[in-house]
Amino acid sequence: MELLTIFADGGARNNPGPSGIGVVFYDRDGKVKYKYKGYIGIKTNNQAEYAAVIYALEKAKEFKPEKVIVNLDSKLLVEQISGRFKTKNEILKNLFWQARDKIMELGGNVEFCHIPRAKNKLADKLVNLAIDEELQKTKKS
Repeated sequence: MELLTIFADGGARNNPGPSGIGVVFYDRDGKVKYKYKGYIGIKTNNQAEYAAVIYALEKAKEFKPEKVIVNLDSKLLVEQISGRFKTKNEILKNLFWQARDKIMELGGNVEFCHIPRAKNKLADKLVNLAIDEELQKTKKS
């Protein structure tokens, strides 16, 4: 696969609070190749955003892309991971380096783009489904 386009999102309710990630992979023709939702525990919104990126980059290796474009609605994360903003928080700094390692494992040909939230609806929906499903399980217990 030449080009892999990823839409990723992470979110937390109550920040920090119950958190989830959503990831959608598209091929060059715009067909969904893979989608994932996952509950990741109690995190901040920014931690969840990084977790979504790290998961997406790790999974992307299976597709052996020549180039990866990661679309995110978190301007902060795009700016941090692109090196334009400094990452000062120690937890986020650790997540930043994990993401950078994944980028290098993909050959470094990874581009991050900030998109409006309205263009990230499926990934956002997956985040909320992951959180809702976990909260439902917790209520039943």
